Amino acid sequence: MSGLTRSWLRRGVVCAAGAVLVSSVVTGTVAAEPSRGGPPVGGPGSALDWQPCTGDAQQGFDCATTQVPLDYSGFRAGRPTLELAVIRARATGPGRRIGSLFFNPGGPGGAGTVGLPAQYEKFPEELRQRFDIVSWDPRGIGESTAVRCFTDTEEAENWIADVPPFPVGRQQRKEFIAAYADLGRRCEQRVPELLRHVSTADTARDLDWLRRAVGEKQLRYWGVSYGTFLGATYANLFPSKVGRLVLDGNVGPRAWANNGSRQEPRLSTFLRLESDLGSAATLGQFLDLCGRASASRCAFSADSPAKTRAKFDELMRRLAQRPQGAWTYAKTVSEVRGGLYTVHPGWTDTADTLQALWEGRTPEEPEAPPGHPSYPGFEQPLAVLCAESPNPRDPQRYAELDRFSAKRAGDLGHWWAWANEPCSTWPATAADKYLGPWNRPTAHPILVVNPTYDPATPYQDGEAMARELADARLLTLKGYGHTALDNPSSCVGRHAVRYFLGGALPPAGATCEQDTPPFAATAAAHTGR
Repeated sequence: MSGLTRSWLRRGVVCAAGAVLVSSVVTGTVAAEPSRGGPPVGGPGSALDWQPCTGDAQQGFDCATTQVPLDYSGFRAGRPTLELAVIRARATGPGRRIGSLFFNPGGPGGAGTVGLPAQYEKFPEELRQRFDIVSWDPRGIGESTAVRCFTDTEEAENWIADVPPFPVGRQQRKEFIAAYADLGRRCEQRVPELLRHVSTADTARDLDWLRRAVGEKQLRYWGVSYGTFLGATYANLFPSKVGRLVLDGNVGPRAWANNGSRQEPRLSTFLRLESDLGSAATLGQFLDLCGRASASRCAFSADSPAKTRAKFDELMRRLAQRPQGAWTYAKTVSEVRGGLYTVHPGWTDTADTLQALWEGRTPEEPEAPPGHPSYPGFEQPLAVLCAESPNPRDPQRYAELDRFSAKRAGDLGHWWAWANEPCSTWPATAADKYLGPWNRPTAHPILVVNPTYDPATPYQDGEAMARELADARLLTLKGYGHTALDNPSSCVGRHAVRYFLGGALPPAGATCEQDTPPFAATAAAHTGR
């Protein structure tokens, strides 16, 4: 999934997000403490030592590591460094390679060493032929030097098993708040220094470090979901180094940064971004389109949009009164929200889940992947978001935000209202965070892409991104799901190829459609204009 990471999809991890907003499963295997060695290895001007990756899912990819400063301010030899895990897919066109294209899979908390292999085939073929596509696990995440607040995977899994996606009722609210206060204390005890140096600005400086390490004079970049905020931060920290940037499924910069205000915000991050409204609008489309489809194409169909919406409301009321085994109201809302991210197969799978619950059956759940489970890393997205994006600091405020969001966004509003509550007791503030301005003139214009019905980064955030950057063009994907990359449009792909290869922007007001609409009987192709 794109945009919030898979950890934000379930609170067994909250993306994307993330992320809030993300597209990959969070992993983590490297020690959390920064090293205190000599000068960074593989840094600016130094080529990375690429070797074939060893992971089963990374066959055919190259991997490398490099060290970067823990703190870029006044860095010198002997100061602490972090290790970044880097991955690339080499250009496939013999003799046609023209450089490197960086990819960030979202989050915060999206691990590129997982996200790139998972998303690689979704990049337009022409880009795969002409560019090495490079990604990395951002600092604090995955196989890079990572925020790890538990001794091992088992301890982390046992902790999260007792925490619901969001609390329902006074007792659960009390327990939920106490659990995340405990998580903050654990993190402060284990990795206090690292917690203050995992901001988006820190990662943007790492990205510039990596740009130089692969020998690029300017950055080519495709960022999805939270990766758009990273791209906007890079563009304003390093405006002369902007080559070609595609920002796909956008996080409004001013909303994330609370307009740079020093005052405590009235709304939490995701409610400022109106992610709850994006989810509500997308769910409405899901139910309407399902209702217009036959039950053979959408299992939850009740033969009309109105009847299908009423069926959904009745199922939610039923689950709120009485869980169906492990399927509580909160779990069902969380799974529906996550299922809206990717139309194929997410929408069909979500319809199957809802119909199973309607009929009193236990929905099928995906089997755990084989092998030893990786560290879940659910605290890693929080480490980035909570340290830099302002949120209300009184845990009791979130019950009020819950009522506010549920009133304007319905069932899915509960998830978004509580997703930022862990920030109320988070112990760290980022030492280096960028809060604007967002309109510094860049060396080249930026291409902004956003679906019209995006359940995490609504279309108005794409409009905000294009408006707030100094020189950007918005390409509208008239479709559904979180990000264009995860919900393919050959029209968007053609525009992206022309942009990356020659700098050509779509005409002002250009629109595209998705290749395959939801609940389609056939994979009908749709062209944009």
